[in-house]
Parts: sequence; C-alpha cells; structure tokens
Amino acid sequence: MRIGPNSFVSFECSLTDETGELIDGDDSSDRVDYVHGYGMLVIGLEIALLGLQAGDRREIVVPPSSGYGDRDEELVLEVDRTDFPDAERVREGDEFFMEYPDGGTEAVRIVEVRTESVVVDANHPLAGRTLRYCVNVLLVRPAADEEIERAARELAESEEEEDEDEDECGPACSHQELHPAEELVTLGVKKKAPN
Repeated sequence: MRIGPNSFVSFECSLTDETGELIDGDDSSDRVDYVHGYGMLVIGLEIALLGLQAGDRREIVVPPSSGYGDRDEELVLEVDRTDFPDAERVREGDEFFMEYPDGGTEAVRIVEVRTESVVVDANHPLAGRTLRYCVNVLLVRPAADEEIERAARELAESEEEEDEDEDECGPACSHQELHPAEELVTLGVKKKAPN
C-alpha cells in the first residue's frame, strides 16, 4: 500500500538543516505516527511522503516556504524587563506567551537578556531554515475509523482556533504580524524552563 489520504503511516526520521546540523541535537531517529491528509506534519514533508510505501527511504528537503515560513526580523522585539513575572530569573532560551489587549497571544522565545530589557523573538525556531528530513517508512495501512475521526477533530480544532484568532482582532489582523511592543499587556505564562 502507498501513502495516500486516510493512510495511517509510521516512519522514522532525523531532521537536519541545510548545513547538516542536527536540529534535535542528537543523532537518533524519531518515530512519527500520523494519518495522512490532516495537516499533522509540515506541509512540504506531508506532500513529499505521498505515494511512498513501507521500506522506502528518502531524503526530503523542505524549503522555508513549505516548512515554518521565512524569518521576519520585525518579530524580534525589545521588551522592558519589568514586564516579565520574576524578571530577575528570566534566561536566554526561556519561552513565554505574550498577551495583547485584543486577547490574542503570541509565543515568544528570549534571545537576549539585557540590564533593563529583554529581547524576544516570536518567529518559530525553525523559521527561515531549509529542513532536511531523512525518512524511513516503516508502515502504511488504512487508518481505522477512530484514527481518522481523531485526526479530523484535531484539524477542525486547529482551524477553529485560527478562526477565533481572526475574529478577536478583525479580518484585517494577521497573527503573522506581532503587535507593537507598546501594546504589550502581559508576558505572563512561562512555557518551559531553560535546559
């Protein structure tokens, strides 16, 4: 069986950038299980997997336009350090959610801690990078009804969240554009602790 819509697929892959640097920082392959056709993977990878079958091995190169998009330097902002909860403990690499007056949130990563301010980056960490996936397809089978239902539900929930984001700040608002720093309300919820 070849990979197509509603296929359950299991594959191993390692991910490097265009220079061959491992993205995940180790040399082990990750196993990925998904139902094809529901946006569960980066679009460039999902398209390239179409038609493969168990036993196929491929190197798939995904440019930024089919991956996590181009890097936007306007999404790098300097924020007053006092806007952070527990400002003395913020460290480079920490991730937070910024909250805006319209109710929208933006995930940001701290890229530099200065004396009076903090530089945050709202770009996806892989934005602007060409991705190289080394893929080994392990299994392709028809997805079970419950697997399809779960994949469809997750896709619908994801699309609903995107629609709600648009409704919160109007049709002209693009969440690809970060609100100006002066509109910042809170940098409240820490996403993860630094490594």
